[in-house]
Amino acid sequence: MTRLWNDPADFADEMVEGFAEANSQWVRKVYGGVSRSTASPEPEVAVVIGGGSGHYPAFAGLVGPGLAHGAAMGNLFASPSAHQVESVARASNRGRGVLLSYGNYAGDVLHFTEAQEALRAEGIDCRSVAVRDDIFSAGPHEREKRRGIAGDLTVFKIAGAAASLGYDLDRVESVAQRANERTRSMGVAFTGCTMPGAAEPLFTVPEGRMAIGLGIHGEPGLAETGIPSADGLAELFMEHLLADAEIPDGVDAKGARAVPVLNGLGSVKSEELFVVYRRIAQLAEEKGVTLVDPQVGEFCTSFDMAGVSLTLFWLDDELERLWLAPADTPAFRRGAVDSAALAAVEADGESGAEGDLPDATEDSRAAARLIAELLGAAREVIDQNADELGRIDSIAGDGDHGIGMQRGVKAAATAAATLAEQGAGAGTLLTRAADAWADRAGGTSGALWGVILRTLGAQLGDTEAPEAGTVSDGVSRAAEAVMAYGKAKVGEKTMVDALVPFADTLAQGVHDGGTLTDAWASAASAASAAADATADLMPVTGRARSHGEKALGVADPGAVSLALIVTTVGSRLASAEAGLSQ
Repeated sequence: MTRLWNDPADFADEMVEGFAEANSQWVRKVYGGVSRSTASPEPEVAVVIGGGSGHYPAFAGLVGPGLAHGAAMGNLFASPSAHQVESVARASNRGRGVLLSYGNYAGDVLHFTEAQEALRAEGIDCRSVAVRDDIFSAGPHEREKRRGIAGDLTVFKIAGAAASLGYDLDRVESVAQRANERTRSMGVAFTGCTMPGAAEPLFTVPEGRMAIGLGIHGEPGLAETGIPSADGLAELFMEHLLADAEIPDGVDAKGARAVPVLNGLGSVKSEELFVVYRRIAQLAEEKGVTLVDPQVGEFCTSFDMAGVSLTLFWLDDELERLWLAPADTPAFRRGAVDSAALAAVEADGESGAEGDLPDATEDSRAAARLIAELLGAAREVIDQNADELGRIDSIAGDGDHGIGMQRGVKAAATAAATLAEQGAGAGTLLTRAADAWADRAGGTSGALWGVILRTLGAQLGDTEAPEAGTVSDGVSRAAEAVMAYGKAKVGEKTMVDALVPFADTLAQGVHDGGTLTDAWASAASAASAAADATADLMPVTGRARSHGEKALGVADPGAVSLALIVTTVGSRLASAEAGLSQ
């Protein structure tokens, strides 16, 4: 159980603030995370890492000379938004390009990719490496689908060391990719983890049982067995990680050199880890594997989860040299860094603040005030259903969908209310509410709701009173944008399964001459029916994908939350129909 917090909604922000204050010799707080507080004498490629908060020392604890230059930090177990990643990258960039690296999760991929494209559009050379070390999340022939767990340490360290030695961006990217291809991990859990303020863990493991193949965001394991002895766990790890299919191409295990990282996920103690490591070392020697620079401790955690993971990082001469190169960060140190040569970095004033409001007509301002009320209603219905959304998400996901939706819609509704008071037009209000939602929620849902509101805002603009056709066209374009952005299609058990029927039914109703209110009501009914029908679908994308049949019989939480929101908006539109021109 997590015991110390103020307002759980503020936990991540307050944690980042305290971390930066406690580690000012290494980091400074910037919008979206932290960046180095010192710079090397010669400019380096900037290695910017990141992901959700709640995994310390990943990710902020790995920022410092010889390792990362910045860490974008999302909310708890939620990826940072694209704006946050961009901010940290700009603060860390020294003119030689930026390498982004993060775990291979849907939300992280969406947000980091969007940030990469934005940075490239500004003329900053930017590349990405998504860590995919977890052998249980996909088979050997689908490595591109594997998620990142504790193996991110090896990829980050290699990239940071290469940058510190003056490698250009091409070479930093190349060695980081090679480290990624040569890293394999496997995790187990004995209990789930509990978020700040939550009464129950995100998942549970039956007494006396062990979950195998867990993620680091509260995802349940992919298999279950009795709890083995310490030696038995070591043997299980080595059996899977030394399987022929998991030995990287070009590596002969007998005679190879590998870095072992035995990672505690939160409440397993170091003494227990040492007992497990004892047997790992014996097994490696029996197999002819030389273990180099063993790491035993906490490197990627999940609050109070009782769990353990083992990573094997298979070396070559260059990778070994880079792994052993000096590094000095709050949580990971190697050798001696010449700190006297470092120069303090001045604060750059990055705040993420929006500029002045564009001009808007009174018709558009009136529409903006109504939209702010509708977002307030959306906030209410999500608050009422957050626990249930979390429950259905926990069956085959990580259990935080309700929390993420609460964070996002609250931020959007709060921003919208303020903007409406300031006289923003409908387009500006929706665009900035979209940014607030994405920034605060992070994760896949934050990214996709940001796309929805932003696309609709672009369609409505700030000069006209929104008509039914304009709104319908905006929703249709939003559905197309979500599918293009998230790469999901109808039938894959995602939000898209409710969004597309909603958009299509709304468009048909408006085309047939119905009022926006009537067409919206019919569309909301279609979305609700489609969301219910996702219970019969197998997941193809997202975190539920790896849990397969566990997701059968349970509706997709993203589709359910969308149906709840559009249904609530429809009922509010019915009582405010005069506020929109038909």
